[in-house]
Amino acid sequence: MEMTGSRRIGWAAVPEHVRKAIEGLLGRRVAAAESLRGGFSEGLAARLRLDDGADVFVKAVSCATAPAVAGFHRREAGVARRLPASVPAPRLLAVHDDGDWVALLFEHVAGALPAQPWRPADFERVLAAATGMARAVTPSPIAAADAARPRLRGWADLAGPGPRAALAGREPWAAAHLDELIALEAAPLEGGTLLHGDLYPFNVLLDGDRVRVVDWPHAWVGPAHADVLTLLSNAVLSGLDPQPHLAANPLTHDLDPREVDAFLAAHSGFLLRLAVTAGPGADPRLIDMAAALGGASLRWLRARADNAARARTAPVGRHRQSGNCSCQTSVTWQVNGTICDRSTTLSTA
Repeated sequence: MEMTGSRRIGWAAVPEHVRKAIEGLLGRRVAAAESLRGGFSEGLAARLRLDDGADVFVKAVSCATAPAVAGFHRREAGVARRLPASVPAPRLLAVHDDGDWVALLFEHVAGALPAQPWRPADFERVLAAATGMARAVTPSPIAAADAARPRLRGWADLAGPGPRAALAGREPWAAAHLDELIALEAAPLEGGTLLHGDLYPFNVLLDGDRVRVVDWPHAWVGPAHADVLTLLSNAVLSGLDPQPHLAANPLTHDLDPREVDAFLAAHSGFLLRLAVTAGPGADPRLIDMAAALGGASLRWLRARADNAARARTAPVGRHRQSGNCSCQTSVTWQVNGTICDRSTTLSTA
């Protein structure tokens, strides 16, 4: 999957007065700039090599051409300033905001995006980092009112005839069970943990033996397990079975199954609403990614529902006695016009 949006600009496309202001904040001249992969925001995302040999990372955007992204940058600055040092995120160095352009300067992380499909060892590292991160920001250092709203839920917006028909063309099972999904995603998501809110592979860097989590504009306050469930749902795309991780992780092993299902419904609802309702001007790479991630979350939810139904009807001496059941589900998604299929065994305990 392509993990970078199609609307990035280069350093030379940033107005000269903004580039000079950034150099003023750094106290050094920019000798070279390299655009970097990862993430889907519009604007600049680049490594700057300074004239003394040091590197910094900059993201910048025009308020006129991308006002929503400019708002994200401003919100991220507020979050980054208040993250504890124990959170594995790059340190914010400076902010430029002249009302027309917003630029954030971070320490540069000499890391790489995790390979996709996930390598099991990399996935284990990132999952462990997400678990530790949740503990480091519980209780949240930011009030819920000052954080973003969770980017979750969306099935209710697809209830009309037109959107429902479009959904049926992409996810027939979801269209057939839309009323149940609407009810399921409406469950409250409460908690006091600061969550990244966008914890996908394109917002993770592997830096030697360290994991660094970048891009925090969508941070929200809620249940400690939310980022972990986001990661686990993404693992389905790589053919990894999320159920053993769900059972073993300290943030999820004691969860009521209904809490897991409610989050998966809310998560897939947001992403698939985005994919189904996107207009012709939307970034096609972003829409492909949303459809893939939302479809993976939905398929895990469907497999859990199928397993629960089998467990309810199984003879007591068989599956109920062992406590285990499994089913095969075919995970299918489309990225940049290419159809990919992967068969995944999902097990529940």
